[in-house]
Amino acid sequence: MSRTAAEIATQPACWHRAAEAALTFDGLPRPGERVAVTGCGTSWFMAIAYAALREAAGQGETDAFASSEFPAGRKYDRVVAITRSGTTTEVLELLGELKGVVPTTALTADPKTPIMDAADSVAVLDWADEESVVQTRFATTALAFLRAGLGEIPGVKSVADAAVDAELAVSEPLPPAVLAAEQWTFLGRGWTYGLALEAALKMREAAGAWTESYPAMEYRHGPISITGPGRVAWMFGVLPEGLAGDVARVGGELVAREEADPLADLIRAQRLAVALAEARGFDPDRPRNLTRSVILG
Repeated sequence: MSRTAAEIATQPACWHRAAEAALTFDGLPRPGERVAVTGCGTSWFMAIAYAALREAAGQGETDAFASSEFPAGRKYDRVVAITRSGTTTEVLELLGELKGVVPTTALTADPKTPIMDAADSVAVLDWADEESVVQTRFATTALAFLRAGLGEIPGVKSVADAAVDAELAVSEPLPPAVLAAEQWTFLGRGWTYGLALEAALKMREAAGAWTESYPAMEYRHGPISITGPGRVAWMFGVLPEGLAGDVARVGGELVAREEADPLADLIRAQRLAVALAEARGFDPDRPRNLTRSVILG
């Protein structure tokens, strides 16, 4: 078993611990605050998901930006940064610019890094850190931590219930048609669009696979032209009306687990990325052209 696969399997326990830790952490955004969430790569996609969840919970306007694209001069009550390594250049530079201007909170896996001084408040999730370059459990645990801090969200399961769904997701067999496909398109709506982006990234990082991701309602505005026999359309969350019929009409393979929490469903996509990498002779622990942290200069 690869290190990545072993880390994927620990996510249910990590989410339970994250839900408990969120209850005692004082640096989370408060209801009514205008918040921006930021990160790079996978962390940015988790930021997108959290921003949509926070607004769905009715806790205030929440934006998400890649750290390199953060809008200068825009006013927020708090900025939340997600950074597994605590060393990513764009995140540290942004927090430096915001120091003394707006309160900042960071989530990290490594307390021995510059992020500890760069942010005003830091949640250290070191028990969810990873040896693999490809992020899996830290990213989902960070989102579980932030999600748990929102309390009850209409139409969204609790983190504890999501962890129960994750127990099945780490062990159930993957559909043969999904394993044998040549192309995968991941779709989401609201907070699950961030998960769709992340699923596609995992497949590209680990396996060099041809993957794309879109808001579900945009899929029929062009991207459906990609789908056909031997190609997958994978929906996170509830299927939009008519989408199943449209995928069937063009001969594609539809994947949709509407009863499962979408974050748990992301685990299945992570496992698919590892399985595909191994089938192609790649090492999922050491993806091509990538490092654990991007440090510029």
